[in-house]
Amino acid sequence: MFALLQWAIIGGGIQGLTVATYLLKKNKTTINQLKIVDPNPKPLENWKRCTSVISMPYLRSPSVHHLDTEPFSLQSFSKIEHKYQPSTDFYGRYKRPSLHMFNDHCDHLINELEIEHSYVASTVRNIQKSDGGWNVHLQNGEVLEAEKVVIAIGISDQLHLPEWATKLKQANPNALYHVFDKKLPVFEKMSAPFVVVGGGITATHLTIKLASMFPGEVTMIKRHPFRVHDFDSNPEWLGPKKRLPFVKIKDYEKRRHAIKSARHKGSIPSDLRNRLSHLVRTDKLLIKDGIVKDYQIHPSDVQLLLDTGESIKARSIIMATGFEQNLPGRDWLEPVIKQENLPCAKCGYPIVNHMLEWAPNLYVSGALAELEVGPIARNISGARVAANIISSI
Repeated sequence: MFALLQWAIIGGGIQGLTVATYLLKKNKTTINQLKIVDPNPKPLENWKRCTSVISMPYLRSPSVHHLDTEPFSLQSFSKIEHKYQPSTDFYGRYKRPSLHMFNDHCDHLINELEIEHSYVASTVRNIQKSDGGWNVHLQNGEVLEAEKVVIAIGISDQLHLPEWATKLKQANPNALYHVFDKKLPVFEKMSAPFVVVGGGITATHLTIKLASMFPGEVTMIKRHPFRVHDFDSNPEWLGPKKRLPFVKIKDYEKRRHAIKSARHKGSIPSDLRNRLSHLVRTDKLLIKDGIVKDYQIHPSDVQLLLDTGESIKARSIIMATGFEQNLPGRDWLEPVIKQENLPCAKCGYPIVNHMLEWAPNLYVSGALAELEVGPIARNISGARVAANIISSI
């Protein structure tokens, strides 16, 4: 049992660390009065693993979206550290940062703020209201007592597989993986030909990587024509133009509908579409539109049968089919919702006030905050909005 903390943050990814950075830099707490709980051994480990698997060269978001409080912090960092080049580490008119520079900036903040001193590598079992605030019960047996708690978790552990893929995985475990499966082997140890299932940004990055490693032995299967958008929602959601009318909507089902309508689900920016087109033209990649309806397992490969009547041969199938849209942290959070009588909309997500407060001194960020923050809630920009709100308490 620790002494009473000022803040406990559940989640050590982009969302949780952005909140921590804002609280520390705005002098709302000190590193000794803060704990960040996450199942991974180090801060941002899941983010770094997922972006590394697909070799994402640049972030989709512009350079003003990062973990620090000052919008131009990343650009200033790039000038102080003389190893970065404006021509290669910022891409396009939105100055999208290179992944390695963005990660270096994150590591710089983690070191500068001594975040690892406050980091607890464990999972949450339960949280309970107490006289002084909240008790956070951990899987390792520890109990954190905190005046205020922020739940900043995502859905990255809820991997989505269509029904046929689940059946194939059970029948032939080594033939199919979700791209973000922690047990995914290194690609060099997998057998060609490869099939990537998915048409969004993750599938695109993955396909480009595999086509460069195994030219001519990669097929991308996607359900719909490419949806080309610079960002995954209109940039106007960052400001009052879209957000003010959104928060005036009293019906949470209508808010959920507005979020779904605003998101460019499964979309990619034009530069990635152009790279795929080049790979197709140079015979390094095959792209098929269609839906996998069934499969046949043969001794040396798997035949995927499409609704178009075509069949595609594969030895390694990588699913880039996103995540289940269930409540984040459902296993431990649903009992807490019942136990503490926390208000939720029909979709199961929190109903919070304008300060992102779900119950007295219990706050949310990321996906859990989207009925208040809007469609950007899960992104880095949404992390900054939530962190700014929470740190102004």
